Amino acid sequence: MSTKHPVIAVTGSSGSGTTTVRHAFEEIFLREGLHAAFVEGNAFRRYDRAAQDAAIRHAHEQDRPISLFGPELNLFDRLEGLFREYSRSGTGLCRRYLEEPETAAELGLPTGTFTEWEEIPEGTDLLFYEGLHGGCIQATWTRREMSASHNPFIVQQRHKVEEQPDTGVDIAQWVDLLLGVVPSINLEWIQKIHRDCFRRGMSAEAVTATILERLPDYVRYITPQFSFTDINFQRVPLVDVSNPFTAQDVPTQDESVVVIRFRDPEQVDFPELLRHLNESFMSRPNTLVVPGGDMGHAMEVICTPMVHELVERKRNGG
Repeated sequence: MSTKHPVIAVTGSSGSGTTTVRHAFEEIFLREGLHAAFVEGNAFRRYDRAAQDAAIRHAHEQDRPISLFGPELNLFDRLEGLFREYSRSGTGLCRRYLEEPETAAELGLPTGTFTEWEEIPEGTDLLFYEGLHGGCIQATWTRREMSASHNPFIVQQRHKVEEQPDTGVDIAQWVDLLLGVVPSINLEWIQKIHRDCFRRGMSAEAVTATILERLPDYVRYITPQFSFTDINFQRVPLVDVSNPFTAQDVPTQDESVVVIRFRDPEQVDFPELLRHLNESFMSRPNTLVVPGGDMGHAMEVICTPMVHELVERKRNGG
């Protein structure tokens, strides 16, 4: 963590609402007059799209499934390296993954490839990361926490983890403000099924198989991060999503609530938040609930003073 060069990370899977968070923070940065270095998590994929597809096919041939959640397809060490270097010097190596054809065409590069690694320009006020692994701790966490679990699934994964070397990757330690954005698991699956079927032309059966294949890595590398976050924003549907594999549509934000959990509630002025967030209420001493359609506004109200405090510490030298 850094007083001089703060790092803010938003971690959550695709479709979870991380884009809403980015828009909320863009508004905060604009109002506060801050120049942020924006980093996208897919810049730290290990391979471009063609090589990644080949790696997945090769793994399947060996009956060894891999996923975008795990280290085989991601550069965890380079992401930690960026956070560490930025927190120390205000710069570091980064690149862009060209997922959108329009952006790739503007740069004259194929879709699904990367730009070159480049230094983040000096003079930014903070770094803002949005992606899957902003709070990832590899191997060290899984051994410690899984060893205490009696869940049969977790125990099975523990044995697999113990066969792997401990890389010591700890991305979370360099983050000054870590936010988790995650829908309830059934809602997350519904969103993925609908997105992949209607936008990518996949069959429901193929998407379901992908979800199940990725589940071990999701449990190992994604879920644990939400225990380390300063704040979690979890969207929970208010309609029946008991069977996500047969759901006909995706619940809207207005058919949801957002459950907001604070790691350190003693630092939060809950009466002030309740006054500014209509129809909000507290379900626990550390948990606030707001209407789903107000998630972006809630993020701005909650996070603006936190960002202000980080920047004031930076300007005052701690």
